[in-house]
Amino acid sequence: MRGEDVRDWDSHAGVPLLRGVVRGVLDLAELDDLHAFRLPYPPEAQRALNEITLCCLVRGARPPRSLPDFLSWCRERPVEDWPIELPPDAVAPGQYLIDDESSHPTTFCYEWAMEGPDSSVREEVYGLIQTAAELSAQAALPESYPAFRRLLVEQPVIDQAGLFRIATDQFLDPVRDLVGSVFRQTSDTYLCHGAYTPCRRCAMLLTPMPDGGWWCENDACRRLGAPLPGKPLVAEQAGVVHHLDRALRQFVTGPGRVVLELEARLRALGIETELWPVREACDVMVVLPDGHVWTIEVKDHANPALLGRLAERERARSSRGEDFWVVPNYRVEQCPGYVATFERYSSENAGGLRLLTDDDLVKALTRRVNRRARRQGGENVA
Repeated sequence: MRGEDVRDWDSHAGVPLLRGVVRGVLDLAELDDLHAFRLPYPPEAQRALNEITLCCLVRGARPPRSLPDFLSWCRERPVEDWPIELPPDAVAPGQYLIDDESSHPTTFCYEWAMEGPDSSVREEVYGLIQTAAELSAQAALPESYPAFRRLLVEQPVIDQAGLFRIATDQFLDPVRDLVGSVFRQTSDTYLCHGAYTPCRRCAMLLTPMPDGGWWCENDACRRLGAPLPGKPLVAEQAGVVHHLDRALRQFVTGPGRVVLELEARLRALGIETELWPVREACDVMVVLPDGHVWTIEVKDHANPALLGRLAERERARSSRGEDFWVVPNYRVEQCPGYVATFERYSSENAGGLRLLTDDDLVKALTRRVNRRARRQGGENVA
């Protein structure tokens, strides 16, 4: 299960196998229901089943009997218990590919979908962000890019009235086609008693459960307890309801909410911030009183090894000041050694990129501002 050299990731036979399994799971999820599907299976799903079956036979383990049986594996068997060889820390205890309660792909599944040189999910997420920044710059409308990013954070669910508001928002003119490409008509799996119900915390749609309860896909919400249903969108009144693509909800909307929280905390301290500046590849640009600049990208990964791998490919690219990646504090609390694991997997090519929690970032900036204030106070006294 565990190898020795963190730098030789692709030498582990389980890496390409798990990548293929993840692609198969996500292809099946595109059918909207991982409980019900028909032959023929999507090619990636059939290929994943064939490969995991062969791996089991080679290792003397009992293979899944069918694709439904294999999906039960993904729901009920943590990946650390699969008969495959993976690098150190590639999988943490208790990580599954499919959530047993909702039958949706897990956060961890999508994090593995970002892994690898030919990740279509990574290209979707980062390609969209780069294209939006370029279109905004080309139109000489720098406000368009942060308006687009804020839309994806604050409105991952849009009804007909919301679509009209977007169509008349002049700041979104350069990226209007992009907006249309990332929102999809909402699946009936979210429909309950003729309405779609957003989460009051994260604004994403809640999944109705057979027992009458709700399930929220957002890890940050689930750790806070039972979901908090927001105002339902009654289908007959709201018209066609659209939901942001799942990968964008995880890698753009979720971290974006941390960005907005950071902005509020830093402004309360009197620290100047700019969100999603079109001229810098970052989420938050902080300009300190001495003119020094910190550029910050917010990530929200459960697995620090996969985040470290991502840092090697998509490291901060600021042209000014110091670069930081920031993760929510709860991720580090849930995973002992999170930062050390990230550094082991990112240090080879990430150029010394520093990873901080959101709490540690606020503390570091507070100390820096306070030190400058004390120095200025001493100079005034002298």
